[in-house]
Amino acid sequence: MVDGPTLETERLILRLPRIEDFERYAEMFAHEGTSHIGGPMVRGDAWRRFLQMPGAWALQGFAMFSLVEKSSGQWVGHAGPWQPDGWPGTEVGYALHPDAWGKGYATEACAASMDWAFDHLGWTDVIHTISPANAASQAVAARLGSRNRGPVKLAPPLDSHAVELWGQTREEWRARRARPSA
Repeated sequence: MVDGPTLETERLILRLPRIEDFERYAEMFAHEGTSHIGGPMVRGDAWRRFLQMPGAWALQGFAMFSLVEKSSGQWVGHAGPWQPDGWPGTEVGYALHPDAWGKGYATEACAASMDWAFDHLGWTDVIHTISPANAASQAVAARLGSRNRGPVKLAPPLDSHAVELWGQTREEWRARRARPSA
């Protein structure tokens, strides 16, 4: 088992993925609402995708965290640093189970993940790759202070997907976090 950090926000625990997270992960990726992030997918495909995060933690020392709701102990999604080979930058990505949508968890988890990526990984920039049709994710990125930097081409096999690159620098993030209204 890979060791890694555990982060806490007001309502969430961010920790490394565990095998018991898979059932809810598979449910999330079976849902039609995941079409912007590669879903919906059958259970076997979800299993192979699920294994990417523990593998990235083991080999890169970072990946998306599993998000666990403090009040219920339930897995509600994943968010965090992500940089596959050929990616257009250092990303903080996110995906939430449909029953966790609309609660502000993505913004809360991404804020903690961005702090961690800037402070512990030394990143100088964070991006979010978002489908032009995904208004909910665009709203999350905007709440985080990221701006749409325009279209970007992903590496194969994702090069046929239309994606916009949202992002901000570490200095922009820290200046925003220092303001009382942030």
